[in-house]
Amino acid sequence: MSTAASRVGKPAARSGGGRFDLWLGRLTEWPAAALVVVEICVLFAGVVSRYVVNRPLIWSDELASILFLWLAMLGAVVALRRDEHMRLTAVAMLLPPVWQARLRALAAAVVAVFVLEIVSPAREYVEAQWFITTPALEIHDSFRVAAIIVGALLMLLIAVRRLVAGSTLLQMLGALAVVGAVAVGFWLAKPWLMSLGIGNLVVFFVILVAVCVGVGVPIAFSFGVATMSYLAVVTRMPLTIVVSRMDEGMSGLVLLAVPLFVFLGLLIEMTGLARVLVAFMASLVGHVKGGLAYVLLGAMYLVSGISGSKAADMAAVAPALFPEMKQRGAAPGELVALLSASGAMAETIPPSLVLITIGSVTGVSIAALFTGGLLPAAVGAVALAIVARLRCRHDDVSGIEKASWREIGKRFLIAVPALILPFLIRAAVVDGIATATEVSTVGIIYTILVGLFVYRQFDWGRMVPILVETASLSGAILLIIGTATAMAWALTQSGFSRSLVATMSAVSGGPLGFLAISILVFTVLGSVLEGIPAIVLFGPLLFPVARALGINEVHYAIVVVLAMGMGLFAPPFGVGFYAACAIGRVSPDAAMIRVWPYLAVLLAATVLIAAVPWLSIGFL
Repeated sequence: MSTAASRVGKPAARSGGGRFDLWLGRLTEWPAAALVVVEICVLFAGVVSRYVVNRPLIWSDELASILFLWLAMLGAVVALRRDEHMRLTAVAMLLPPVWQARLRALAAAVVAVFVLEIVSPAREYVEAQWFITTPALEIHDSFRVAAIIVGALLMLLIAVRRLVAGSTLLQMLGALAVVGAVAVGFWLAKPWLMSLGIGNLVVFFVILVAVCVGVGVPIAFSFGVATMSYLAVVTRMPLTIVVSRMDEGMSGLVLLAVPLFVFLGLLIEMTGLARVLVAFMASLVGHVKGGLAYVLLGAMYLVSGISGSKAADMAAVAPALFPEMKQRGAAPGELVALLSASGAMAETIPPSLVLITIGSVTGVSIAALFTGGLLPAAVGAVALAIVARLRCRHDDVSGIEKASWREIGKRFLIAVPALILPFLIRAAVVDGIATATEVSTVGIIYTILVGLFVYRQFDWGRMVPILVETASLSGAILLIIGTATAMAWALTQSGFSRSLVATMSAVSGGPLGFLAISILVFTVLGSVLEGIPAIVLFGPLLFPVARALGINEVHYAIVVVLAMGMGLFAPPFGVGFYAACAIGRVSPDAAMIRVWPYLAVLLAATVLIAAVPWLSIGFL
């Protein structure tokens, strides 16, 4: 085979690529991990100074905000390097391996093009922000927003390296040719696209986004490419608007709760708090038919929402329960189906990051959302428990001894420190003692102390990997919020929001008809986009419609989140379903059929909650 042919037939890897990747990892992961620690320290110092010594630190929130954008962008870089950005892979997996490789090359090329596109607008934005200084620290805002251009350049390096090292020369050239052809096609079609009026939104925000997501481009970059293309082709607006909207979407201090709650959830698993909670509940009902299914539902109710990651929630509970459930004869597919459904049920349990995001982008009180989410989740849990009981009615539990009151009391005493945490977090937010962001630091410090001095289970060797994982997951979430905010702004400026309001307001059936359509729409969106991007994109557009129809915003938020939860865990596209399969080490084929009865009762529970607003707002 000739040298030229070899280059075409093998990935275009370069010598030194491994060293470069290692260097890039150290350059990004260690600073990102350090920023997580600094943010925790700064915010906790603010809480102590305000509530303990009654001398507020006027600069703490300001410094936290400056560092937050750097954490978000470095986290996004880490996520891209580790290939942890949210993406849809179901379509590509249906294709032959050679086409999967071509699509990977195309996705890398699209990512590279987007980050290259925002470098120049980001530079202009940094220059413009120089004239703005922070009130307390008197720091030029350019030092904060410089995170965007630094993050874009680092992501460009990663995307180019992935394109070069992960594909053949022919695949790389083909991917670049496709991207170039699409760009030229849009430019040549500019007169026709402008003549479409509001119809050009379908081309950019439906067709282009769908194609990008379908070929495996991460969701955040799909949103960004569509928005940049729309503004460049059919408007005269400066592209710096995209960068400024991304900054606005990613810089809300309330969103600092995202990395902090992610870190807290990982700490709960590492320090053994989740394990002792499960052991206590198993001693109460583990001897009855379906008892461990009830334990799983109860454990997800207590633990869920704290980590910010459904995968982390499920990973904290499943390993403690699945071995015993399998020993009792439960089918592995049944376990994963129940785990998936419990994850969907728990989406409204505070401090859910989806609820925090809704409050951030719509202005709805986060404390009210936290209060309103508890009872609907309980309704969903009861519905799932009924199905679990019916599915387990033939189980043989004759050989399982009921725990004595002495044993139950002993396990309760052991679990008390762990039981305190979720109630501490929720009470502090609902009672106004701390904000949703601040209370996460209280939970972190509490968990560290309990792990060190009560359960004596604290692996210092895992701290850096946990911090890096926190930064990666947070960066993936926050970049989606940033690009979705820019996309939502473009949709609003185009007049789409007015058309949407008019159309949805005219839906037959009034408020109930609007709620029914919303359940359907957000179930689909939850399956394709997951909860946070769907909320950021459509929340600012649909919540005013709900308000105009007289629907309480908290009630509407709870219904929407439950619908998205069902979509997130519904096969064949729901990412949460496949995460549950991975955690349970079960083939999706074994769980796909079994999950539908659970999702059906969750749908019935969601319809009930939509029809009875008191379930969401009765305790406000």
